[in-house]
Parts: sequence; structure tokens; C-alpha cells
Amino acid sequence: MAANPTLILGSASPRRVALLNQLKLDFVQLVSPAEEPAPGNRGPAEHVVESARLKALAVATLAISAPPPSLDNTDSLLIIGADTIVCVDGAILGKPRDAADAMAMLGALRGRQHEVVTGVAVCANDEDIVDAVTSRVTMREYAAAEVAFYVAGGSPLDKAGAYAIQDAAFAPVADCDGCECSVMGLPLWTVAYMLTRAGVRALDAPTFERCADCPERRDQP
Repeated sequence: MAANPTLILGSASPRRVALLNQLKLDFVQLVSPAEEPAPGNRGPAEHVVESARLKALAVATLAISAPPPSLDNTDSLLIIGADTIVCVDGAILGKPRDAADAMAMLGALRGRQHEVVTGVAVCANDEDIVDAVTSRVTMREYAAAEVAFYVAGGSPLDKAGAYAIQDAAFAPVADCDGCECSVMGLPLWTVAYMLTRAGVRALDAPTFERCADCPERRDQP
């Protein structure tokens, strides 16, 4: 049986690295040079899937044209691209432009439910496998002083919607209906399913306690 292809995570996110490590796979992290596209007339799921696919394809081009030292085999590549957005009041929120934008985002989300959509693309030489996962997140009624302290620390600036569900100090989320890993940036059961479809063997199941009852849990194909 052929060996697994060389797996690349096309993302700068340390959160996605930590999540993918749950599947106990060897992979190389390579930051995608692709710019995230404007939403245009696409719906949220269509938008993040296209963004994830463009990121993965850009990484494929980079890996072949200028492979990093950590990538010693480019004959058989399998690349994961991902993008996460927050949707509220019909608007798509990506990463905040600056501290003022982060404050505005957190103010708009305070005490309300919104959707978090993560698109994933698994791209090989001859096939692109794509999917999107939507979760419904309800924020708590945090105080303005809490938001100001959180934003001043700089943490929200690299996160869609200006928050991290796993942030224990700020703890912005009151409830999550859906895949918590997806809200963090990578829906693990979905990725495992997609990688298996793409031919990856011997995948470990996610071991986070929250993954046991995840609504995205499914049998491998």
C-alpha cells in the first residue's frame, strides 16, 4: 500500500496547528501567500470554501516552486486550507483591522447569537475536497471595561470576530451550538473525514473531551 502523501497545513495559525496535531499526523506548516477574497455576492459558506481553496492552491504553487527546507518531498502533496468568518446581522466579520475595529466587533456581538463558519479545502494534484461547518455561538454580556482590557492585550487582532472561544481569561462565549473546534479554526471530525477520502491512512480520532459529542462526528468513508 502506498505511503501517505506529504501533508501541508497552509495556515499561519498556531491554533490550527494545535488542532491538527490531535490527529497524530506528520505535517508541514506553510503560510499561504493568498489574499482572502472579498465576499462579493456569495453566501458565507460558499465564501469561506472558496477562500480555503484559494489558500490551499497558493500553497501548492509555493511548495513546488520554492519548497522550504522542511519539505523534502513534493512528488505527492496534500494541502489543507482553511478560513473562518463570523456572521452577524447579515454582515461577514473577518479579522479586525485595528483595535477600534475589534472593539466595534465585540460590541456588536455582545449578548447575542451569531454564526461562525469555517471552510476547509483538502487539495491534491487531481482533486479538491471542500466542506464548510457552521456553528451558532452566543456571547455573554461582558462589560465595556473587559473588552477594553482584552483588546489592549492585542489578542483579538488575529481572530475572526475579534475573539477566541478558548480564551479562558476573557471567556466571551456563553454557549456554543455546533463544533467548538470549528469555531477555533479547524473542524477536526470534518478534516479527518476529508483526509480519509483523500487517501490518508491510520488517522487518530480527535481526543478533546468536546469532540466526543461533536455534531460533526461521523464514520470514516
